[in-house]
Amino acid sequence: MDDKHDKPLTLWEMLLSVLSAAFGVQSGKNRQRDFSRGKPSHFIIIGVLFTLVFVLVIIAVVKLVLHLAGV
Repeated sequence: MDDKHDKPLTLWEMLLSVLSAAFGVQSGKNRQRDFSRGKPSHFIIIGVLFTLVFVLVIIAVVKLVLHLAGV
């Protein structure tokens, strides 16, 4: 096996995988790579952080829209 398949995933690769999976566009090739080279705990942590940031952004957008609407 070459070195590329033995190395753990980089933070950037994991972040892109989490974003792709969140929006439902994860490719089978990347999913296989994630299962073979990634650690579940890393994906869980990044997924929880992504969800938290996503929810906070949605709340901020709703508050901004309500403020601009004068409600």
